[in-house]
Amino acid sequence: MKTNAAPDQWLGSIRTLAGAELKKLAGKIDRDGVYPREFLRSLGERGGFGSSAGEDPSVDLARQFQAIALVGRYCGATAFLAWCQSACAWYLQHARVEATRRRYLARVASGRDLSGTGMSNTIKHLAGMERMHLKAESTPSGYTVRGRLPWVSNIDRSNLLIVSAEVDTGGYAMFLAAGDSKCLDLRPCPDFSGMQGTATCSIQFRELGIEADQVIAHPDQFEGFMQRIKPGFIIGQCGIGLGVVAGCLQRIHESNAIHSGVNRFLSDQESEIRADRNDLYDQALKQAALAGQGNARVLDALRLRAAVSELTLRAANSAVLHAGARGYLMRDAAQRHLREAVFVGIVTPALKHLRKEIHDIENARACA
Repeated sequence: MKTNAAPDQWLGSIRTLAGAELKKLAGKIDRDGVYPREFLRSLGERGGFGSSAGEDPSVDLARQFQAIALVGRYCGATAFLAWCQSACAWYLQHARVEATRRRYLARVASGRDLSGTGMSNTIKHLAGMERMHLKAESTPSGYTVRGRLPWVSNIDRSNLLIVSAEVDTGGYAMFLAAGDSKCLDLRPCPDFSGMQGTATCSIQFRELGIEADQVIAHPDQFEGFMQRIKPGFIIGQCGIGLGVVAGCLQRIHESNAIHSGVNRFLSDQESEIRADRNDLYDQALKQAALAGQGNARVLDALRLRAAVSELTLRAANSAVLHAGARGYLMRDAAQRHLREAVFVGIVTPALKHLRKEIHDIENARACA
């Protein structure tokens, strides 16, 4: 299907794909570590990473958000992977080095090349929460990078990855690398409580060489680049949470068909959660449009992302309680949604991180 199809047709195609393929895989992805490579490629072919067709595509953040939310209704882990891929396309759309944009954007935005994003450490560092783990030395043609990142998702030897490093001459550089490089050691992370199929690794960088057409932003471009991409980075993640909320609503609805008499005494009823989700979904679409134009405010994006985390946790807790004893079975969808919701609350930027940044910005404004 052409990725510049009419909105209803485009979304319908993704809904059909997720309903037919992802629903039956969700349990295996969550518990058994199955990585949904073919689904991600099919999603990319349908424009599920927000790109238009062609060798010089444009990336639409609102489309990215909608696709991620549709995927998340069936599987939160795959929605996270879709966000990783979409975020990489978003970075490349705004790459400050045109040669890098030309070389990689179409490949990543279409899903021909899958790509992990290892920006968690950088986002935390810029918020004053961590030191930078990667160090880069300037070379005549680019950089040499060393260090270790403990958590990078959507990455294996067949995939690309996008990360950033602190440069010896000052500032930071962001760049793209191939997962099959001999200078990268990929090691599986310890077992998670769920979402095992996210292809998450610890990566050791051993004097990795980065050439000019792998650089996304040099130190003198980095601050402006981060200001441009950060709201979109955060807004895209809202699709993961709101997708999980949609799955929770389905489980609550199914439970109420059997136990409506007693379930009515629970807090966070289906109608309340649905109304809150609809409101946040509309807000996310509006903010995605602003971010696409470069007009989104990071404080608004942070507040929205925090509200989505809070609603996702409420919805998943409610889904388990509505399901009752069945919701405590490992194979039940409500139990999976609970693990997915906790992930939404802790993935960078985590809920505590979001609240810290919101607090810091509000305090700075009050003192100005």
